[in-house]
Amino acid sequence: MTRPEDDDPILVEVVRSGFVESVHHGRVVVTGPDGAVLSSVGAEFAPMYPRSSSKPLQAVGMLRAGLDLDGALLALVAASHSGESFHVDGVRQILAGAGLDERALQTPPDWPLDEAAREAAIRAGVPRSPVFMNCSGKHAGMLATTVALGADVATYRDPDHPTQLAVLRTIDDLAGEQATNLAVDGCGAPLFALTLYGLARAFGRLAAAADGPERRVADAVRAHPEFTSGTTRDELALHRAVPGLLGKAGAEAVYAVGLPDGRGVALKISDGGPRARAVLMAAVLQRLGFDHPTLDAQVSEPVLGHGERVGEVRPVREALGALGG
Repeated sequence: MTRPEDDDPILVEVVRSGFVESVHHGRVVVTGPDGAVLSSVGAEFAPMYPRSSSKPLQAVGMLRAGLDLDGALLALVAASHSGESFHVDGVRQILAGAGLDERALQTPPDWPLDEAAREAAIRAGVPRSPVFMNCSGKHAGMLATTVALGADVATYRDPDHPTQLAVLRTIDDLAGEQATNLAVDGCGAPLFALTLYGLARAFGRLAAAADGPERRVADAVRAHPEFTSGTTRDELALHRAVPGLLGKAGAEAVYAVGLPDGRGVALKISDGGPRARAVLMAAVLQRLGFDHPTLDAQVSEPVLGHGERVGEVRPVREALGALGG
């Protein structure tokens, strides 16, 4: 049986001491300001789960449904945060603004993603908590949206809940296609499949938006990228390197960015391997003409031997030739 990933070429390779040790297949699509495909490699029209890359789109849906947030707290609603203290404080602030506390969260208990924050919590004897879970900002936003709608807080994760239906309508609208394959995401919220093309088109729309909820989300993430990721994350570095960029990564090695001229870029590593994600995005942006030391650093992830660099995780640039540049 032919699978969509069978059409995905090798886009990233792992080299150790001059020997190609492993490879990662993947797909990439670049859309133009009009939403049309400019270039692509791999199965860009195959359905896939965007995972947390869809969070900025979900945040737009919440604003459309009545959520009233801007700035850092709105960036946190679109986040896969690291569980640093300012993230946790922000989640609690969103909940308090809706008359709730963290007991309303239905995220699974977890440790912070950030290594220092996780170690500090463990040393202090603080148990795993729903507020530490990287999706708690999104869930706090969903709860605040639910309160604004006057809907049932206890069932806010139900796919038929007014909050979730508003989010789904927005994703369909921004992507220009109907989301399919209802599933449960790692945080317990509903998850739908999109094509990589639809995801890229949606991010292009957000990045170029002149006003409305789309512009509010884009402005929030651009101004406060540390709230959408964390202080040590590759996504934060990319936001600071490319002016006007709007980006969000997701589990299973999905990554989407919107550029201020309305172009969108989305990629997925076929095997879900996260080590190839930032490398490939940096290579694609370089292919599109962007130049910055951060891109030079991210395009080659070191492979270590006895603590020293003996190789790299690198893009297969020949395979990206169809993207132009």
